Amino acid sequence: MRKSQRKFTSEFKTKVALEALKERYSLSELAERFELHPNQISQWKQEFLEKSKDVFDKKSPKPKEEQVDLDKLYAKIGKLEVERDYFKKNLKKLDLLG
Repeated sequence: MRKSQRKFTSEFKTKVALEALKERYSLSELAERFELHPNQISQWKQEFLEKSKDVFDKKSPKPKEEQVDLDKLYAKIGKLEVERDYFKKNLKKLDLLG
């Protein structure tokens, strides 16, 4: 029977990478503690170090959320309200709406 691939949250990966960076425990001890392969811990640690420089990089701030075009949303709301009123009116004509 094949094992399903486990998925780890970014919080868990960060926790493991930080523990590896502290070097209080060996990779094999951390691997046993977190039930991971030592190579996986080394990979997450390396990825953490490579991407850590972006934390303090103020030249290219990344937007947290995409800017939403409010005009498009209001137009969509208006369209849906018109459609709803149309259907409501026609249901009353057919005496299907109480």
